[in-house]
Amino acid sequence: MKRHERGYFTMPVCLGLAFALLSATAGAAADSSLATVSMLTHEDHIEDWRQERHDRLASETGWLTLVGLEWLNEGENRIGNQSSSTIRIPGGPDSWGSIFVNGDELRFVPATGSDIMVDGAAAYETLLTADDQDEPTVISKDNLSFHVIFRESYALRIKDSQAATLLAFRGVDNFDIQSGWRINGRFTKAEAGTTIEIGDILGHLSPTPVYGTFDFEMDGEDYSLIGLGEEDSESIWFLFADRTSGRETYGAGRFLYSDGLPENGRLVVDFNKAYNPPCVFNEYSTCPLPPQQNRLDIAVTAGEKDYHHD
Repeated sequence: MKRHERGYFTMPVCLGLAFALLSATAGAAADSSLATVSMLTHEDHIEDWRQERHDRLASETGWLTLVGLEWLNEGENRIGNQSSSTIRIPGGPDSWGSIFVNGDELRFVPATGSDIMVDGAAAYETLLTADDQDEPTVISKDNLSFHVIFRESYALRIKDSQAATLLAFRGVDNFDIQSGWRINGRFTKAEAGTTIEIGDILGHLSPTPVYGTFDFEMDGEDYSLIGLGEEDSESIWFLFADRTSGRETYGAGRFLYSDGLPENGRLVVDFNKAYNPPCVFNEYSTCPLPPQQNRLDIAVTAGEKDYHHD
């Protein structure tokens, strides 16, 4: 599972989390075997990928439904729509109940007589799972829901399936599909245990496992990207910025996954699948930022453009 769709990466609390992918290649790095991939096949593949991406964003659980991020305190946190609530969720029940934080233990005690749901079942007193541990426990009522995330400390991520940002969503603009941006480059695997400090928009730094380095050629120039991942990864994750960042594309950079893993020292990376981080779509995500080594001195005119709310 790729947990970037939750806003973070599936690394050991490395980014507090986290946490789904073909054309002739460019330059001398092209692999002749890719010549068998027709332009039509590549375009169809990217169009399908874009549709799946759109469907996730337009879903009732996607990033456009995120309406709040509230930090939990040690001890009791009263959740509700009252002035006395520790964490106030407008439009919801007067009282959802309380979350008790005791170190790494989080216990939810629902309000008496409430019709709140816990993971789709009638509410009950339970220990909560945060997103750095496994699939988080979801507490919901009608169109509102929340779950616990860990970003240096615990917080509630609040969603509304009827959020104005979702209802107004009509899609993300993309650059034209270009076969030249599906690149077969050289990949050098990192030594076991190699990490890099990845920062996020909150100012946190997290040591993140490095899978290796992707080297490629474009327009006669050589470029390099550090790829993130672990031994059990199914593809390699890249955080990058380029000359389009802050102009045609989001200023803080974009995300990208490789097409599978390296074979015989080669890796396929299709920049037509470069996509916006979650913080483009709401004010409550905790997105990681590209490391300095992944700030490319080239305009990557492929993938998603910046998104602006209506």
